[in-house]
Amino acid sequence: MSQPSQPYQQPSPYPQGSVPPGLGTPAARNGLGVASLVLGIIGALSGVIPFLFWLAGVLGLIGLILGLAGRGRARRGEATNKGVATSGVVLGSLALVLAVVGAALTFVFVGEVVKELDKATPSVSSAPGAGDGTSGGSGDAKGKALSAGDSAVYDDDLTVTVSEPVAYTPGEYAVGHTRGNKAYKVTVVIENAGKEKFDAGLTTVTARAGADGVEAESIYDDTTGTGFSGTILPGKKATAVFAFDSPAAAKALTVEVGPGILHDTSQWELKL
Repeated sequence: MSQPSQPYQQPSPYPQGSVPPGLGTPAARNGLGVASLVLGIIGALSGVIPFLFWLAGVLGLIGLILGLAGRGRARRGEATNKGVATSGVVLGSLALVLAVVGAALTFVFVGEVVKELDKATPSVSSAPGAGDGTSGGSGDAKGKALSAGDSAVYDDDLTVTVSEPVAYTPGEYAVGHTRGNKAYKVTVVIENAGKEKFDAGLTTVTARAGADGVEAESIYDDTTGTGFSGTILPGKKATAVFAFDSPAAAKALTVEVGPGILHDTSQWELKL
């Protein structure tokens, strides 16, 4: 008897032992390690640049986290760049260290600058007025308002004096005066008895009126409001007239003079 024929088997299109495409081992996921290395490098470089410690800290922290995650992938066989991830962890940690050091150095530097500015800022004291019949002020000008004719004397021998307020009528084309209010002008004198010239153009003069301290608007016309300009040489003085708009019922005018950014402001309480 003849043997039964074996069923015909379709030959496989793939070699023996091979795995069809798409069904094999997934591609390595190396993105975290690469990102960690890049961020670590940028963070470490930022850490050596002054005032960029904050950037180094942010990038270093992110790089460290990504590097640790990349190492975890490598241990699970999902990534093949364990060395790259490890480098990212190291550089991220370095960036964090540099960020801490940079922050500490920056704070120390800023503190020293503030101390130097404090030393450079001239303190102020008061001196009685002379020749105007007004009683002189006493005490420190920082904590007590001066009176008309009193002088604020700074450590660099700069002296600022404010006169009594004088009522006046603004010109026809004056700016800053409100109908129904009263206008007053004061004379401010800056004397430079020091050894260095003084830039008077940085001087500010403002005023408040009444017990409520309402801002007294500056009045500008052909005789007032131009203020100080230029420099004052040692041994010289400069004078400027300022005018302010005050409510009719106000009984006092508080004038504040700031000679410059390196000088404290001083106040004068002027009776109207």
